[in-house]
Amino acid sequence: MQILLVVLGLVAYLASLISATALTYKLTPNEKACFFTFVEQKGAKVAFYFAVQAGGSFDVDYSVVGPNDKVIMDGTKERQGDFVFSANELGEYRFCFDNEMSTFADKFVDFEIAVENEQRAQLPSKQGTSPEQTTALEESIFKLSGQLSTINRNQKYFRTRENRNFSTVRSTERRIFNFSVVESLMMVTMAGLQVFIVRFFFQGARKGYV
Repeated sequence: MQILLVVLGLVAYLASLISATALTYKLTPNEKACFFTFVEQKGAKVAFYFAVQAGGSFDVDYSVVGPNDKVIMDGTKERQGDFVFSANELGEYRFCFDNEMSTFADKFVDFEIAVENEQRAQLPSKQGTSPEQTTALEESIFKLSGQLSTINRNQKYFRTRENRNFSTVRSTERRIFNFSVVESLMMVTMAGLQVFIVRFFFQGARKGYV
């Protein structure tokens, strides 16, 4: 029971070291949207994930700009990205999405920004417990944390694939419906034209007999 309390305390402490923002943003045509996070500790790990869930060709331009307008990374027409970098300078970091290449399509961008300090939590030592046992438990917890992060990333990947496939299905249904409507109109038009031509021939034949 005491070990369980220690583990829960460590997990809660690890959660307090991480500040994260997860959002879904609607990016309108010709729009550039930026989001900001402030890094208070030099050398902190900054994780940046994004994925275009719907709209256009599922691509967007992005850029990450640090303090003093220093470009850390950027890309064009990317569908998704998952990056981790060290913040070597204190200050405000800017994460921007650019949809200026699109003139009519809205795009839904799912993204997450997380700042994690490199400081490791220390398990409280217990009487009668060797340092080797404490270290082994600590390493197991950090390994479990890494595996949970991997599962979380896989879930995000499959969610993105599901949204894109659903969007493709909806687009295909819309095209099939439009094609069916056009085909029905063409059939009605052809039928009416055939009736008009047949009546024209019969009327012409009657006038010839008269």
